[in-house]
Amino acid sequence: MKEVKISVRNLIEFVKRSGDIDRRFFSNKRAVEGIKAHQKVQREYSKDFLTEVFLRTHEEIEGINFTVEGRADGIQVSDEVTVDEIKSTTRELEDLKKEENIMHWAQAKCYAYIYAKDHELDEINVMLTYFQLETEETLNIKKTFNFGELRDFFMGTLVEYLEFSKRIVEWKDTRDESIKKLKFPFKSFRKGQRELSVAVYNTIDNENKLFVEAPTGIGKSISTIFPAIKAMGEDKIDKAFYLVARSTGKNAAKDALEKLLNKKLRLKVTIVTAKDKICLNDKLACNPKDCPYAKGHFDRVNDAIIDIFDACDNFTRENIEKFARLHMVCPFEYQLDLLDFSDFIVCDYNYIFDPTVYLKRFFENSMLRFSLLVDESHNLLERGREMYSAEVSIEELEKLRGLIPKKRKAARRHLANAIDEFYKLDKRKIFYSYDSFLAFNGEIEKAVFSMNDFLTKDKEEESYEDALDIYFSLFNYIKILEYYNKDFVSIKEENLIKIKSLDIAPIFKNILRTPRSSVFFSATLNPIKYYGKLLGADEETSYYKIDSPFDPENLLVLRNNKISTVYRDREDSIEEIIENLKDFSDDDGNYIFFFPSYSYMEAVYEKYVEIDRDVIKQEREMTEFEREEFLNNFTFSSSTRAFAVMGGVFSEGIDLIGERLRGVAIISVGLPGLSYERNILKSHFQKKYSMGYEYAYIYPGMIKVIQSAGRVIRTEDDRGKILLIDKRFSRQDYNYLLPNHWRIFDFCDLKEMEKIIDNFEEGQKLKN
Repeated sequence: MKEVKISVRNLIEFVKRSGDIDRRFFSNKRAVEGIKAHQKVQREYSKDFLTEVFLRTHEEIEGINFTVEGRADGIQVSDEVTVDEIKSTTRELEDLKKEENIMHWAQAKCYAYIYAKDHELDEINVMLTYFQLETEETLNIKKTFNFGELRDFFMGTLVEYLEFSKRIVEWKDTRDESIKKLKFPFKSFRKGQRELSVAVYNTIDNENKLFVEAPTGIGKSISTIFPAIKAMGEDKIDKAFYLVARSTGKNAAKDALEKLLNKKLRLKVTIVTAKDKICLNDKLACNPKDCPYAKGHFDRVNDAIIDIFDACDNFTRENIEKFARLHMVCPFEYQLDLLDFSDFIVCDYNYIFDPTVYLKRFFENSMLRFSLLVDESHNLLERGREMYSAEVSIEELEKLRGLIPKKRKAARRHLANAIDEFYKLDKRKIFYSYDSFLAFNGEIEKAVFSMNDFLTKDKEEESYEDALDIYFSLFNYIKILEYYNKDFVSIKEENLIKIKSLDIAPIFKNILRTPRSSVFFSATLNPIKYYGKLLGADEETSYYKIDSPFDPENLLVLRNNKISTVYRDREDSIEEIIENLKDFSDDDGNYIFFFPSYSYMEAVYEKYVEIDRDVIKQEREMTEFEREEFLNNFTFSSSTRAFAVMGGVFSEGIDLIGERLRGVAIISVGLPGLSYERNILKSHFQKKYSMGYEYAYIYPGMIKVIQSAGRVIRTEDDRGKILLIDKRFSRQDYNYLLPNHWRIFDFCDLKEMEKIIDNFEEGQKLKN
């Protein structure tokens, strides 16, 4: 018998939703996760209440066995059984008495049906408990239903989902049959590709986590995607996410998937496009007044889902936009709904790890078996810290208070109180305890909750949009507060308070409990256990390094042991650096010179341009078109010299194969600039792991070095040169972080460098 698994929440949201999209403010469901509200209500339950009760039922309709499950907030098991569904709200409780929320009642009635069925009850009470976030008052609305009423409602809801359920089970058979026939899209595996594919497949099969360092250029995208799809066809997982840090990673995954689809693979694929890029409206305004696609979206979106599901496998941006126009639905929200019906999803890290935008639906469904493939995982560490950091400025608070009408007294009062509490705080800069700024945070939280009337009733105010931007900033701040613990620190500066996440490992460890398996891969994960430790690995996690498949004689690595690039010596070393760069690139090939910062790069560039007027450089801000134009300078017949920044857009994720790039020079060990906040990070990791300087400075710096150097060898036929300029590269604490397959030649003067290069070029001629 065919089976469909779905959570109560997802079932109700799919079948019962209706109306408009209105993102002028967060809906009550999204505005506050309600965890604290639930806990407060549950603490006040009497002893005969059970909390967080897991419920599951199996129902058969027209040859399909439905498994439906969920978790009831509370069930009172006294003489009269009552199922309670808790909802947090910022609305007036009196208003809620006057209207009936269909979605809330539907969810509660489903839980009541499952419990009544399991316990053979003739009737059962269903209660909605609304918790007002600002006043912390509660409203209970209770109804009694007999079992027949609940059964009719539940089965009727499944019947409404039946048409799409049939499509799902038929599709799974079609998909799995095509996966069984699927072969690797190339004649053979490159050296290293089979190893990586096997490691990924075994990790999924064993439901484990894997950190793997795989060399640049072996084809990591296809080597991780192919085994994940094969595992899907063997019913080991239902879905896979390929997570990327930037668009270049997304493009690599897209190319790999299209190669497989061209081999007659049947797979529902979605590559998530950002809201501002996929929006069809004249302006990004997600509300029924300003956007015709938002008005009535939920009345039409299910038909749009069925149409695209029947019409195509690859839910490309073009296809999503086409069907969004046809059905007049918001393409971004439509795209997110399609993820429920996609087998393979390519998206930014945010959709899994960011607390404000993550795809909550996939973490609430315990029946869903999915895997994560995390590309360029070295980027996730800094990105993760940013996701769990936030700030509030005194200017924002004062501006927001001025934007809110005087009639909204509560919101204005709490904002005024927050401003007062800010100025009461000690002038010292660091707070390690949440309690140190408890009063300030409390007022910010109350200000957010008390803005509901303004957000719902004052949408025509001229100040509305400006106020909304600040509201979202404050909301993000209180969201991050939910995670605050000993791995966070607060910093008070003259005009703002920052919450900084120092160690995200405990948070990520919790997130990674939901996926059945997770694979973190990059060409630069050294030291590999440093990344495992800080990205949520556990004791069962596997670590693996794949040797470079490329001929080491195709790469020449030169190391200057004399030049110092520490900050105090930079000005004095510019002339010598330029001489090294000039002699290193003294041929007709293309070269990139990487620097640790824009300011250092520009200081050297100003002198270098005097000897080479054609040299180009990376600008601080570049559009996508300008980036393309920059890369277009690197042709197979050009002789381009370019200045760029380590850790920037040109230091990873670009493929300049063959003669498009002959060499790169790395100036400095790439350490992050000394700063107050970076030193807080150093202090934290020194206390926690006795590795403060390494974790805060050396490892992040050397990752940028290796990534930048990795631009040279992209295929097995490539050959090229790397020049390392900084005496610290020879020190043990830096040297051991350099790739093992590098053959490094040290030199003391330019004549010695020229001789080494000549020998390398001569060797290549003899070899060819």
